[in-house]
Amino acid sequence: MLKINKLNKSYKNRKVLQDLTLHIDSGEIYGLLGANGAGKTTTINIICNLLQADSGDVKINNQPASAATKKLIGIAPQENLLYKTLSCEENLKFFADIYGLDRETRQKQVQKTLAAVNLLERAKSTVETLSGGMRRRLNIAVALVHQPKLVILDEPTTGLDIEARYEIWELIRQLKNQGITILLTTHLLDEAERLCQRIGILKNGQILAEGSLAELRNLIPAQEIVVVQTIQEQQAIAKAKEHGFTHRYYGNDLAFWLPEPLELKEIISRFEGIAIDSIARQPVRLEHIYMEVTKN
Repeated sequence: MLKINKLNKSYKNRKVLQDLTLHIDSGEIYGLLGANGAGKTTTINIICNLLQADSGDVKINNQPASAATKKLIGIAPQENLLYKTLSCEENLKFFADIYGLDRETRQKQVQKTLAAVNLLERAKSTVETLSGGMRRRLNIAVALVHQPKLVILDEPTTGLDIEARYEIWELIRQLKNQGITILLTTHLLDEAERLCQRIGILKNGQILAEGSLAELRNLIPAQEIVVVQTIQEQQAIAKAKEHGFTHRYYGNDLAFWLPEPLELKEIISRFEGIAIDSIARQPVRLEHIYMEVTKN
C-alpha cells in the first residue's frame, strides 16, 4: 500500500531524512517510533504531498505521491482538526466537501463514519461539548469520511485518560478489520506493542530496526529482564557479570538481561551475598528494545 524508497530531505545543512526506506502492506498497522526530531513529521508531510523530498520516491497504492493521491490518504494529526462551535455532523460535512464528495455520497459517508467511531448519537452535539476521547474519535472520523485506503494516525491517544485510550485502541483495531491500512506514530510504546503488526524505529531520519515485536526481540540476547533494587549496585553488577548477565539502567532502575529464564530462587542465588531489597521479573518489552537500538 505504501512504499517509501531512499527518501532524503535536508533543511539547509541539517539532514532530516537519510535514505529512508519502508514498506507498509495493505491492511497492516505499522508503527513508526522515534523521538521528536527523528523525522516522523517530515515523512508524513512528504507522503501527503505537502512537502517535496530532495530525492527518493513515495508510492501509494502503486501511484507516485502527488496531488492525485491525496484522496487515497486520511490523516488525523496530533492536534485535532475540528471546529469547536460546529456539530460533529457539520464538521464531517465540511471536510467531506473539501474532498469533493457529492451531496448524496457526503450524507451517507457522514452518517456511516459517525457510526464507525461510535458518535452517531452525538451527531448534533457541538465539539466543545464533547469529552477528550470523543474529540479524538471525531478527529479520526475526519480522516475516514472520504474512504481513504491509507490512514495516518499521529499520536492518536496523546493526553487521553486510560479509558479513552482503550476506546481509541478498539477503534483502530476495528479499522484494521475493515482492511484499512494504518501508519501509526506514537510515543506510547505499549500502544505500539498492542496494535502494530510491524514496527520501525526511526532516529536521525533512518530506520535503525524494523519488524514484528517477536523479530525485534531477537535484537536483545535476553529471555527475561530482571530489575533489582539494592544499595550494593556495583557489587550486584560484578556478581551478575560472573554469571553472564548483561546490565542496563532504565531510568534509575538497575536491570539485568537473563539469557535464559530462571526460577526466582535461582535468580536470588546468583546474587548471594548482595543485600537485595526487591527483584521484579519482566518480559523483554518494546521499551527495552527501543532504548537499546537508539542509545548511541
